[in-house]
Amino acid sequence: MPGKRATLADVARLAGLSTTAASMILNDRPDTRLSQAAHDRVHAAAQALGYRPNVAARSLRTDKTHTIGFISDHVATTRFASGLIQGAIESAEAADHVLLVLETGGEPARESAAIGAVLDRQVDGIVFASMRARELVVPDLPAGLPVVMLNATSPRHLTSVLPDETLGGRVAVRSLIERGHRDGIALIGQNDEVERDAFRSVTVSRRVAGVRDELAAHGLTFLAEESVWLWEPEGGYAATTGLLERDLPITALLCMNDRLAFGAYQALADAGLSVPGDVSVIGFDNDEVAAYLRPGLTTMALPHIPMGRRAVELLLHPAEAGEHLIEMPLVKRSSIAEPRIA
Repeated sequence: MPGKRATLADVARLAGLSTTAASMILNDRPDTRLSQAAHDRVHAAAQALGYRPNVAARSLRTDKTHTIGFISDHVATTRFASGLIQGAIESAEAADHVLLVLETGGEPARESAAIGAVLDRQVDGIVFASMRARELVVPDLPAGLPVVMLNATSPRHLTSVLPDETLGGRVAVRSLIERGHRDGIALIGQNDEVERDAFRSVTVSRRVAGVRDELAAHGLTFLAEESVWLWEPEGGYAATTGLLERDLPITALLCMNDRLAFGAYQALADAGLSVPGDVSVIGFDNDEVAAYLRPGLTTMALPHIPMGRRAVELLLHPAEAGEHLIEMPLVKRSSIAEPRIA
């Protein structure tokens, strides 16, 4: 049977101080004018007794619950973007806060219920997260409640945390050019002429813009561009097979995500071509599959963990409203080599 929960009075008694003095020390009140020895005694007593502060009582005094609502569509129930939650939890724990995670499946009714649940618990703020970057429609919330959009944007809540897709696109192209690829680069997943009236997302459009800007900066154009609407392995396979049938002098494939690259690998293998001996390949997202391909796929990683950390930091310490872009790191593996075709 568990023993009685230690109280602040118990800690003060063991430390030989008043309850007020112990409270000031445990709450990190500045300028307590109490000695370091007193601080040490109080913390030692709290540890010895297993003291935990009464969060409910503290929230009544401070009007803060030290709880953050984290509402997402599919982040918690899929492996792809779980790093967003991991990063958010790390920042919340570092700030002595609890993250209350609720999943909606993208369903409006479940989203309303999730918002009601976090508001009932008087959270100190809400992070709205999306598995794939997109604009979210957020209903009315109490005035003054801090809100941060994570891997998402909203016209009503302007503070958002997003991957720096433009820079990521530029770095991907630069990685191929630095290894000597120039006139033989083909793009898998996007063709602006075919998709002129289509719109995927703000982040995808920035990824494409970064890719094209870097290519243009070097005075280059793609050898070919293959439009694939669903960025899945079968689409990458079909697009790459079609390119190979045209017998183009391809030295490298720039795939708009790693799942397309997975399909491209299979198409190259079926054609008797090796990666990177015959054709170099680079992708985006650092999907789990990228590390298991042989050879490992070089890719631009989505910085989900740093994004989650930054979202909670902005919620607790608001900065200027606007986009906060997190750099996409280049994960170097073995899928890029110098081209055989000069």
